[in-house]
Amino acid sequence: MYDQQPLALTDLVSSCKQNIVSDMGGEKVMLSVRNGNYYNLGAIGGRIWDGMNEAVTVQALIEELTTEFAIENEQCEEQVIAFLEQLRKEGLILVNEENTNVSLA
Repeated sequence: MYDQQPLALTDLVSSCKQNIVSDMGGEKVMLSVRNGNYYNLGAIGGRIWDGMNEAVTVQALIEELTTEFAIENEQCEEQVIAFLEQLRKEGLILVNEENTNVSLA
């Protein structure tokens, strides 16, 4: 496996469509078909997930969230990137060229 560059604000991210996602009691839960793991994304994580239904830049996602929630841009950026990095590590999101490869398939 190769080392991945940290996510940048200009990176395009989108949710992997191979996951089974459901709303449960105001929180989003997911089953990864690829690895068989369950994830509880919570309410805010679920909102981030919904924002990645189509490929979007990290910056646009952060701007949506800072508008929707009462949070400073810097704090939002830090938390969103950390969350996205965790999703990426688990293979749950597509980043940059992975989005292009899926749309060409």
